[in-house]
Amino acid sequence: MKTLSFILVLYVLQINLFQLSFSQSFITSLPGFSGKLPFKLETGYVGVGEQDEQQLFYYFVESERNPVDDPILIWITGGPGCSAIRSFFNQLGPLRFDYENTHGKIPQLLDNPYSWTKVASVIFVDASGSGFSYAKTKDGYKTSDTITSQSIYAFLKKWLTDHPKFLNNPLYVSGLSYSGITVPIIVHDIIKGNEAGNVPQLNIKGYMIGNPLTDRFIDFNSRIQYAHNFALLSDELYESTKAHCHGDYINVNPANGLCTGALAEVNECLKDLNEHQILEPNCDDTAVLQQWDRSTFKTNPATGRVLAQLQDSDTWCRVDNYELAIAWATDAAVQKALHVRQGTTKWSKCNDDHYYLGRNDTETYKYNVPSSVVYHRNLTKKNCRALIYSGDHDMVFPYIGTRQWIHTLRLKVERTWKPWFVKGQVAGYTESFSHDDYSLTFATVKGAGHAAPEFKPEECLAMVDRWFADTQL
Repeated sequence: MKTLSFILVLYVLQINLFQLSFSQSFITSLPGFSGKLPFKLETGYVGVGEQDEQQLFYYFVESERNPVDDPILIWITGGPGCSAIRSFFNQLGPLRFDYENTHGKIPQLLDNPYSWTKVASVIFVDASGSGFSYAKTKDGYKTSDTITSQSIYAFLKKWLTDHPKFLNNPLYVSGLSYSGITVPIIVHDIIKGNEAGNVPQLNIKGYMIGNPLTDRFIDFNSRIQYAHNFALLSDELYESTKAHCHGDYINVNPANGLCTGALAEVNECLKDLNEHQILEPNCDDTAVLQQWDRSTFKTNPATGRVLAQLQDSDTWCRVDNYELAIAWATDAAVQKALHVRQGTTKWSKCNDDHYYLGRNDTETYKYNVPSSVVYHRNLTKKNCRALIYSGDHDMVFPYIGTRQWIHTLRLKVERTWKPWFVKGQVAGYTESFSHDDYSLTFATVKGAGHAAPEFKPEECLAMVDRWFADTQL
């Protein structure tokens, strides 16, 4: 009898431990959305780390077309260290905000006709220390470029073990911005794990990265050339800056007065632009908060500056859109509907460890991969596909720098620079490359800024659907 009781206790402990390392809930309705959700939504936590000290929260949406055969995509947020909420509502997720008809406490939601879930199943993951993800220990919040990549690989192994029906679906790793550092590492780790015989074997087919940070020297230096190409700098200023700084605008010798003087003039020309989309108004969260009362917005998001700006093209700022996501995610009814573990963490849009040029390691994040080009180069020796795309009005990580590092891979040119179309209109330009079983497609998205799907959702959905089908854009 004692032996049986002991076995029962162990069984209960094993169940509790599994629940801590993995939990899932199926969501059929959400506050702000009228009626039943028209797609299958699952939320949950996956524990990663030696003691499952990191608890990563995720949103999973099954493909609305054919979940049995369609690809499965895991989306890695940028930052580093941001929640998935912006991607879910403002970029490629199945829902969007009804800005014009939001009334009362909960922002209203609409179906997104250009969601990538129309053609693929997508896992959105809150980065460690952001969103609803949390750590059980203080050290659990400490991470880095390589640790983040290892954590996502561990996440995928656990998640797919618990969802075996998706093990045979083509798997792609994707993200944007800072995830240009981590995505190639994740893919490299997955392939390496498969070759080592790790279980489960993941059916990795490739990766997609938008507006990526890939090489800090190349990407940040390319801003000057980009600004010149778009008539933001004069020919004379660009040529003198290039000559005085020897083409290096990052590692500047303070004693080089001609270079620092030229860069001061460059800064004067560029400082008041919106680097995320050079044609849109320049504003940030700080400016927004100075002009309206956040406490009022929390109780009634339909009142205050946000909706007024959304309806007034003269004063609208894109950052206003993000405030509705914050109001939605921090609402108690929403968190209950999502089955968030109460008392574990306070929701945050991003952690405090955003990357900026020249910033050193922080208490919780080590920037230990200055360039992921070597990982791209290693992947050219594997059976792997890559889609790299850039909004052509993005000055954060301009397409010019992206093309530069792509050409350092010395791949065979399969298709030279050509336009691609959506509904008979030029949607951007594309070129493709290969090496043995590796292929890479590069595409610009015309008129898009940093996070291209947010600016041109219809075009980006067409782009990824065609790429998944292995057809020309």
